[in-house]
Amino acid sequence: MNDSTIDPREVSYYERQSAFWWDAEGPFWPLHGLNELRVQWIREQLCRYFERDISLDEPLTGLRVLDIGCGGGILSESMARLGAQVTGIDVVEKNIRIARLHAIRQGLEIDYRAVTAAQHEASGERYDVVLNMEVVEHVADLTAFMSSACALTAPGGVMFVATINRTPKSWLFAKIGAEYILRLLPRGTHRWRMFRRPDEIHALLQRGGLDVVETAGVGLNPLSRRFWLARSLQVNYMVMARRAAK
Repeated sequence: MNDSTIDPREVSYYERQSAFWWDAEGPFWPLHGLNELRVQWIREQLCRYFERDISLDEPLTGLRVLDIGCGGGILSESMARLGAQVTGIDVVEKNIRIARLHAIRQGLEIDYRAVTAAQHEASGERYDVVLNMEVVEHVADLTAFMSSACALTAPGGVMFVATINRTPKSWLFAKIGAEYILRLLPRGTHRWRMFRRPDEIHALLQRGGLDVVETAGVGLNPLSRRFWLARSLQVNYMVMARRAAK
């Protein structure tokens, strides 16, 4: 794929790790633990925004959801189980093959495609919900990538962005602590200089026509492997932004 947003080093890394996506005790265990928290938060925000009954088993029925950088499909499957019509895209073809196979085995209908956000933008498809989770810290051209992600958000739709802040605390905990001291993640998972500050994300969302409406920090106890919502945005954080309806 010829796209300025693709970082070949990141693609190579995830190609090597692709077989471990659905091993909850393997190198992607933080994503499995984090997924439970973020799905709960996303569900609550979407039910409030779209005025859905959160007590229903499938409160997102009828909503078109795009999962950018879907990996092996962990978040995509969670959204499908909530009733959403899900499309998952990723630049790593091995990830897409794994995601498709796992969805079939789970009896879930998810449309997986090995395309970039820019390529998908060119298709003209637009979505009620765009999930941009743990992706922005891995792209080479953040401005171009966010432009495409915003364009994929339909009028009246929303985007969720989750990433790691670029602070001294995140360097200590999310990079050195997680990869070298506690070995919670394989070495090389992240590059601190590519962590994204909230003001950078907010500015690019606004440039793309979206307004931030909710933010939340994410805390982690590495010993118990427990995640929780936090006030501090110093390390991990999530953002919800909306595009005004025409």
